[in-house]
Amino acid sequence: MGFPEFGPGPVSEEQWARINELAVSLKPGQALWVSGYFAGYERGVQAAAAQPLAPGAPAPGARTLTVLYGSETGNSAALAKALVEAARGQGLVPAIADMADYKPRKLKDEQDLVVVTSTHGEGDPPQSAADFFEYLEGHKAPRLPGLRYAVLALGDSTYERYCEAGKRVDRRLAELGATALLPRVDCDVDYDDAAAGWTAALVEQLAAGPAPAGAVPAAIVPPAREAYGKRRPFQARVIDSFVLTGRGSTKETRHVELSVEGSDLAFEPGDALGIVPRNDPHLVEALLEALALPADARAAVKDRATTLAEALSADFEITAATPRFLEHWAGLSGDAGLVGLLEGDRAADRAAFLRENHVIDLVRRYPVPGIGGETFVTGLRPLQPRLYSIASSIAAIADEVHLTVSTVRYVLHGQPRAGVASGHLAERAPPDATVPVYVQANPHFRLAADDVPIIMIGAGTGVAPYRAFMQEREARGAGGRSWLFFGERNFRSDFLYQTEWQDLLRRGVLSRMTVAFSRDRAEKRYVQHRLIEHGHDVHAWLEDGACLYVCGDAQTLAPAVHAALAAILQEHGGLGPDAAEEHLRGVQRERRYRIDVY
Repeated sequence: MGFPEFGPGPVSEEQWARINELAVSLKPGQALWVSGYFAGYERGVQAAAAQPLAPGAPAPGARTLTVLYGSETGNSAALAKALVEAARGQGLVPAIADMADYKPRKLKDEQDLVVVTSTHGEGDPPQSAADFFEYLEGHKAPRLPGLRYAVLALGDSTYERYCEAGKRVDRRLAELGATALLPRVDCDVDYDDAAAGWTAALVEQLAAGPAPAGAVPAAIVPPAREAYGKRRPFQARVIDSFVLTGRGSTKETRHVELSVEGSDLAFEPGDALGIVPRNDPHLVEALLEALALPADARAAVKDRATTLAEALSADFEITAATPRFLEHWAGLSGDAGLVGLLEGDRAADRAAFLRENHVIDLVRRYPVPGIGGETFVTGLRPLQPRLYSIASSIAAIADEVHLTVSTVRYVLHGQPRAGVASGHLAERAPPDATVPVYVQANPHFRLAADDVPIIMIGAGTGVAPYRAFMQEREARGAGGRSWLFFGERNFRSDFLYQTEWQDLLRRGVLSRMTVAFSRDRAEKRYVQHRLIEHGHDVHAWLEDGACLYVCGDAQTLAPAVHAALAAILQEHGGLGPDAAEEHLRGVQRERRYRIDVY
């Protein structure tokens, strides 16, 4: 390839030689990219020369802007970071912080505050944001008459207290005298469009105010190919899938191995893998039959034309009914019983009804003759990925991701039902099939440093991340002690990864293991009971700086383990009930008590 004959011009001879050396190494298309980069860089240099600005500091007269996020699975964190990038693109200079790291007493110094938070369970904030919420809603929170704020709330409309954490922040900031920049937006699990619209409107309003003149514009860079993620999942090949539980078990737990070779997906122990499932084709057929609609009827999904059968297979949640679908179907059917369930004081009845009736049950029981496909899908939520803790370490097993999956199967109204993703993996993802996947980072459940003792507490599939922890520590030659508390139903059939744990014990990678099989004896014993039995040693490990991990069920395991830890601190640490709770809160603030529950 030949190059134009130019002299060095305004650059030095040495710079010209380096430019020519770079030029001969460029592939087609790269030269254009480089020229765009330097054009943008030149404009940035000129702007900076016109009015120097300290990096990361707003110009005189500009309002400060802080973006806070409270995130359980990483969605709020991702949206907050996207907002920050959009703000920087408009010349603003925002700061961003996880609520877990933010000092709440700084609120009195804030001028513009943006809060993006998810809701955990029935109206609770994310675990990592508990201290921030406690301060904000407590008597120590200052009056904030000079603060402007905006709240983006993430939630799941299957819960009665939908987006409650964001609503709590919104209410409390208003009570403290702050002024809303925009009305709060509540986002369901299909949050992308609502969040993007809110972000664009907010950034436009902020940029219209006093801006940091002289902020350096971003260089012009052609868009790169989007990396694999939630918006663009990687098609992972199933390497193996087999049942871990033994004969006679009352449940089915599977071990699934996926190849991610060529994806460049990176993950750390504690992260999760998002599975993008398809609905059961038999359920799709049954739903079409109940609706009396043809499979090839046309349907539009976000301006994309498809068939109704494909939309019900890949785009919408068609299993569990949501309050949103209940309201939609009540309006279409006009049934007085369904309409009555929508009344505000019927929350408990409404929740019970939705537990006992899926979408197809409502369609069959309360038919709407002549309904069109487009009208039907209006009440459905987009099909959402399911997250599973990664049960392997990339340091030990490259290019693979292992999962531990409990297959959800049950009978409802005399018919067998299955979980959307677990059923997909168990029944429709044999070896060599492909499954769309992406990595969901979980920064609040990171493995401690190599020399730090760790106590890992989990029941059932909650043991998955600990398998990754042990593989990682062995690969790194870590010397820190490790103690696993594992609970399941029966020793003979439900001891997940039994031979692996025993081998890790034999080789000294795992220091101790304590198990609890609840159905092997008349008096049920769970992991919390075993913690108390070993309370003296558990307390000693905590005093030595051990990091605690809890993974499993949010409704029973997590509170029971927390109560057991408080009891241990009282018995072996000589603390009163209030002091024990405060001590545990302190351990959480030190990031030595980490919880991943579902």
